[in-house]
Amino acid sequence: MALFITDECINCDVCEPECPNEAISPGEEIYEINPDLCTECVGHYDTPQCKEVCPVDCIFVDPEHKETEEELLVKYEALMAR
Repeated sequence: MALFITDECINCDVCEPECPNEAISPGEEIYEINPDLCTECVGHYDTPQCKEVCPVDCIFVDPEHKETEEELLVKYEALMAR
């Protein structure tokens, strides 16, 4: 599953540089995660790095973008092939 950022985001700027897939970007009010690029760090790290650094714990699994670990790995491989 891709991750998403809730409106509790304080725009602290720490998550964006941690994303190995460049899936995080500033939105109009808070940071946003592009589900087409988010692999929950599968292929890069054991845990999602944005969640590790978020000081307000506002990053969660997006129930609208359900993916298995295998699907996330396929997405990772496709992203790396670009």
